Amino acid sequence: SGRHLGGVTSGGLGFTDYGDKSAIIGLAKDFYHRIGVKYGKTTETYTFEPHVAEVVYNSYITEANVSVLFDYRIISAKIVDKKVESIVVEKSSDSKISTNVVITAKMFIDCSYEGDLMSRANISYTFGRESNSLYNETHNGVQMLSGHQFPDGIDPYVIPGNKSSGLLWGISDETLARQGSGDKKIQSFNYRICLTNNKTNRIDITKPDNYNPQHFQLLIRLIEKLKPKSIRGFVIQSPMPNQKTDINNYGPFSTDAIAMNYEYPDGSYETRKKIVKQHEDYTKGFLYFVGHDPQVPQHLRDEMLTWGYPKDEYKDNNHWTHQLYIRESRRMSGQYLMTERNAMGKDVVSDGIAMASYTMDSHNAQRVVVNGMVKNEGNVESPVPHPYPVSYGSVVPKSSDCHNVLVPVCLSATHIAYGSIRMEYTFMELGEASAVAAVMALEANTSVQELKKLVVSFGYNEVLDETVLDIQVVDEFDHKLKAQHSFIVGTDR
Repeated sequence: SGRHLGGVTSGGLGFTDYGDKSAIIGLAKDFYHRIGVKYGKTTETYTFEPHVAEVVYNSYITEANVSVLFDYRIISAKIVDKKVESIVVEKSSDSKISTNVVITAKMFIDCSYEGDLMSRANISYTFGRESNSLYNETHNGVQMLSGHQFPDGIDPYVIPGNKSSGLLWGISDETLARQGSGDKKIQSFNYRICLTNNKTNRIDITKPDNYNPQHFQLLIRLIEKLKPKSIRGFVIQSPMPNQKTDINNYGPFSTDAIAMNYEYPDGSYETRKKIVKQHEDYTKGFLYFVGHDPQVPQHLRDEMLTWGYPKDEYKDNNHWTHQLYIRESRRMSGQYLMTERNAMGKDVVSDGIAMASYTMDSHNAQRVVVNGMVKNEGNVESPVPHPYPVSYGSVVPKSSDCHNVLVPVCLSATHIAYGSIRMEYTFMELGEASAVAAVMALEANTSVQELKKLVVSFGYNEVLDETVLDIQVVDEFDHKLKAQHSFIVGTDR
């Protein structure tokens, strides 16, 4: 529904999370190679400015001569015999029947963070956190742990020690549920913030809409407790090329807008628009508060004021990113469910179409009172032993749901497994393989489920000086080769 390609990769996430680089293959690897070329390098580059990422994404579209329908979003799908026959999309910025577009196709791929085609195609899905007991996991559900956690002794009440004065903004009065129990809470979203300290390229951070300094009183109590020497005491400030940053959440009170997103997964477009605006106001308010509020120590204010919005980024959006970091929304209940056991190497799928390698990662999902102190709940950072394959079955709906849709982003995985899979490079790999599977299913005149086993291999042809992607479909019962495609994955060397 936006005006830009690339999602959060072109929206500020320039400090790439990847775990093990050997898991980055296919067009994903080519993307990062093209990024390197833009910076005069001959190798893959994983740290980059937002506009450079968007230029590279646009280059693929230009080379393939693909028309992109920007600023449209799906409103309905016509289903016939378990197949999506057509969809209707409306203009996001000016929705009216006269500008609606009907798109008819034999195959559809839902690459959105939200899974809006998936839901309108009557494909089963879930959201939130499963209980550990449901799929024999250990890191799912409610997790009260030590990461990005408040130190003991931070008072949660407006008047310290006075419960009747009410809770500070951002703290829930909900009673903490049992460890490992499931719920419908969503790990927090945030913006990956691109700022610069280059004076000639810097726009001052001004007071945003709906600014309320009371929203940041917990930060003051944290600062009083920890006495940070730098703003790096409460934000991750990863350096980008040309004096820019990729700022991310760090610590118990930072850029994560905890509990602000519960209505997002199944929310209407209007509801989501309000949630996005709330996140924008919170984040810009956070930056402004740190730089201007007299409660913030002078040395932190002075440091914050050296940073501003870059003039050469997001020129059509007042130099603010177009993409909220939707870490997790809907998740399909598909043909195969990826779980913690897959991430830990205990269950290994034989139909892998992509590789994941990142830590099982969840950001906090709620902020509550425990023993008279404020605490965050939901943060998990549990390493995986080695890269592992992601099943073709996890991007395929159940046969009883739909036969011609693939879902490579809102794929079938538990909350905690999704926390490892949800890296942008893995989404790229899953999207690439899904596209090939769609072509194969069309050529074989069969459903996406009938491609029993997709075998993907990536090699390097030194003669061609190109990456070669080889995808095979093998019947899982008689192992006879049914279809095979080889593709040259080009670079812009």
